Amino acid sequence: MNLKKLASYFHQTYFLPNLQSTNKNNVLKEMVSPLVQHGVISRENILLETLYQRETLGSTGIGKGVAVPHCRTLATNALHVTVGLSKKGIPYNAIDNKDVHLLFLIVAPPQDESNLYLPLLGEIVERVRDNKLRKKLMQTTEFDTFFHLIVGG
Repeated sequence: MNLKKLASYFHQTYFLPNLQSTNKNNVLKEMVSPLVQHGVISRENILLETLYQRETLGSTGIGKGVAVPHCRTLATNALHVTVGLSKKGIPYNAIDNKDVHLLFLIVAPPQDESNLYLPLLGEIVERVRDNKLRKKLMQTTEFDTFFHLIVGG
């Protein structure tokens, strides 16, 4: 995925640098909230139920303090990403059993013409594998810094 395309999915509106939730279900709801507030999600309950169901298939906590909850849903007609940071960490049942501090919520319609859902998911996972970058992302509180790191880091 080219950098310009990757950059187009990150917006300050959907950047939550101070998550308040203390458990997985609440953090998913908190991360969905800006999508609902800005009208890009039509039915919050459908999206949340789909995300909760996705987690029963296996945790999207990929380890090292990162989770990438994701799903396809009829509740949206476009691909969206919300980024959240939790300083204290959230018990998430991640594969390494460590709390999650950095979350990327990805939602997509059942079919997207450009079929970028999985490439975007893969690109995010690939970027957060870099230890230095991941640690910098977890420490940022400013969208501009986050954006520079994730797109150019």
